[in-house]
Amino acid sequence: MVESEAQGRLPGIAPVSVVDIGSNSIRLVIYEGMSRSPAMLFNEKVMCGLGKGLARTGRMNQASVERALAALHRFKALSRQARASTMFALATAAAREAENGPDFIHQAEMILGQKVRVLTGEEEAYFSALGIVSGFADTDGIVGDLGGGSLELIDVAGVNVGKGITLPLGGIRLSEASGGSPAQARIVARKYLRTANLLKKGEGRAFYAVGGTWRALGALHMEAQNYPLHMIQGYELGFADAMDFLTDVVTAKDQKDPAYAAISKSRRNLLPFGAVALQETIAIMKPSRVFFSAQGVREGYLYSLLPEREKARDPLLSAAGELAILRARSPEHARELAEWTGRMMPLFGVTETPEEARYRETACLLADISWRAHPDYRGLQALNLIAHGTFIGITHPGRAFIALANYYRFEGLNDDAVSSSLAGIAPPRMRELAKLLGGLLRVAYLFSASMPGVVPHIAFRKSSQPDTDLDLLVPADYAELAGERLDGRLQQLAKLTGKKLAFKFQ
Repeated sequence: MVESEAQGRLPGIAPVSVVDIGSNSIRLVIYEGMSRSPAMLFNEKVMCGLGKGLARTGRMNQASVERALAALHRFKALSRQARASTMFALATAAAREAENGPDFIHQAEMILGQKVRVLTGEEEAYFSALGIVSGFADTDGIVGDLGGGSLELIDVAGVNVGKGITLPLGGIRLSEASGGSPAQARIVARKYLRTANLLKKGEGRAFYAVGGTWRALGALHMEAQNYPLHMIQGYELGFADAMDFLTDVVTAKDQKDPAYAAISKSRRNLLPFGAVALQETIAIMKPSRVFFSAQGVREGYLYSLLPEREKARDPLLSAAGELAILRARSPEHARELAEWTGRMMPLFGVTETPEEARYRETACLLADISWRAHPDYRGLQALNLIAHGTFIGITHPGRAFIALANYYRFEGLNDDAVSSSLAGIAPPRMRELAKLLGGLLRVAYLFSASMPGVVPHIAFRKSSQPDTDLDLLVPADYAELAGERLDGRLQQLAKLTGKKLAFKFQ
């Protein structure tokens, strides 16, 4: 019996797997398919430490090699089990620099049945930059990718990527070159970073931090601050805050802080050296902000293989549209809401920025993804799915806006214990817009019953009556939809906006 295709998966695409052979870890990621915002089906890493001792001996440690090869056997089997149609295998600093690298790559290719692409330092920087291009909107700054054996730096502005450089400042290498001394590591880092002239072109722009050790630093800061949204993609720190935090990590000032327990022991020992590398890098660059990215070489490599038309798609709207197809009662209705709310916003005195319009449209596409939950928990589930979803092309305040708008749509327009912590991430204007959007959705859904065809025919208009600001014009064909609950929702919206609202059937 042939297993039918899962209904919770997108049709027309087949899984692809990427094996990433790094200097510290080897990872397998299986994606749902080749798309603008691919979802992960499976993700596993093994900390092999191929780069340990490499700078001293010129060779990868044999025990690390054997562990890596054993992991590749498992990764091959997992890729096959997940029905991956294609496997891509990439290797970075340790494999390209080690004397026994070619022999290791040959054995890896025999196990995987697949050519392993050993990236040059420049290629590694390039694909890291594409990972940032694919995962952030309006990129402008310097991308830094810290691996176990090397640090890649490259300039990115929009979709334009500069020429990257590679420096021998990976976490493992820096730890070993400094004899395990963060103070000595700083001297080593400064020696190499003073040659990185491209950093001086980044002043006042963004720095995008890629790589496992730097992601761990971002996660540590989140934990230490009791940050309510545990999502590393797009997490940001101001320059001064980043410098102060990194100083604390390097000096181990707060190493007994419970926040450290959130970091795996295999990463914890490298944190001071990752902190030195990051601090010395941004000290030269002087960026406005430091962004942490979950997107890197793997995602950038897949992005490079997409057709140009697919690359040009908005990753956030693409993912939201796909989720509407998979989970909403009517994706067409979600699209109607996106168009309708865009027309209604100016009537309530709102002129949206392009970013705000993107987030509003996304919120509408996601407005019905929790309908299968118990009615009492639809708001909470919507908030959790959105706040913790693997969306890209979005800031943390934007994620909070989208989650809150849908929470308000179900739970009402007042904050409570659930919404308050997340609301703290969003600036006041975004919180106000989230409530306005939630209020509009609360009215629209009572007309539509979550099905398409009605919402495009109703609209707010300036009223000709002296005691009313806006009339909600409703065709006479829909007059039977009038009722107390609808009146109540309209008055909630009126109270929120300070406008006098009324229905007008015509």
